[in-house]
Amino acid sequence: MKKLLLSISLGGAMVLLTGCGAMNPLSGALYTDATGPVTATSSGSATKEGTATCKNILGLIALGDCSIDAAAKQGNIAQVKSVDTKVWSILGLYTTSTTIVKGN
Repeated sequence: MKKLLLSISLGGAMVLLTGCGAMNPLSGALYTDATGPVTATSSGSATKEGTATCKNILGLIALGDCSIDAAAKQGNIAQVKSVDTKVWSILGLYTTSTTIVKGN
């Protein structure tokens, strides 16, 4: 019974400690620096770019607004053409997730 409880506790701790890195399909256990697509439209080219960043510390503290709306406001974008996300993480202890919006 003790082994079962220990296994459940360790499994739960592993899930909790993965933090934001687990939401990204491409994440390294030691280091991550990857950019990937979220969505895009087929109309025209973009002339402006805006970014918004969230931070996660130890999988315990998450701060920031990395929404599409925040990135569009930062870049003064009224018409969104594409959205990408960039994830940077070191050992899963400190992670940033940046939303990159391009448009006009």
